[in-house]
Amino acid sequence: MIVEPHDKFKGVFLAVGDDGVKRLATRNISPGFQVYGEKLINYEGKEYRLWEPYRSKLAASILKRIEGMPIEEGGKILYLGSASGTTASHVADIVGKDGIVFCVEFSPRVMRELVRVCETKKNMIPILADARFPEKYRMLVEQVDTVYSDVAQPEQAKLLADNSEMFLKSGGYTMLAIKAQSIDVTKEPSEVFKEETQVLTKRGFEIIQVVNLEPFDKAHAMVLAKFK
Repeated sequence: MIVEPHDKFKGVFLAVGDDGVKRLATRNISPGFQVYGEKLINYEGKEYRLWEPYRSKLAASILKRIEGMPIEEGGKILYLGSASGTTASHVADIVGKDGIVFCVEFSPRVMRELVRVCETKKNMIPILADARFPEKYRMLVEQVDTVYSDVAQPEQAKLLADNSEMFLKSGGYTMLAIKAQSIDVTKEPSEVFKEETQVLTKRGFEIIQVVNLEPFDKAHAMVLAKFK
């Protein structure tokens, strides 16, 4: 298996097997460490982690040809809904040792798993908090370049906007993974996506793109937006 840089997103790689299939990967900043059982690949003296799109909405959005992925080396990222660190750990690989990922998670049980990851990937900061109330962790988070949100709660766009107003630099970017069934199971997902993007527009965001994440995630979409 060989590894080559992604043609569009710096810090993202493509691992090409003997079958010719290209799989997403990130360069592992903590060699030998696996977060969710992902395969590790050594190529030309460097270690890479395969990035599973059925486990990561960010990976899925890249494969669905999202126009931008505002996470790069040295960046400061606020990650809302980090869970056990599956995607957040790949974000940590991308921003590298000079970057930082502030990981907000609400569940104490899941936080224990996240802390294990953060202890190894030193650029991840675990924060046990409810993302609906950013004022409660404002002393722990610096101004960031990007806010990434993957939270299974109603009012997902409002939650993202509230955090962005407090922590995101002017002209910064956001990525919102909308889980339609967590907002309203009685509506068509497309209707929910439209309503949530309207919330962001009213709050001063420029919507760049909305990407449906099927077949990787049913009734999910990724919204790429810029904070004016």
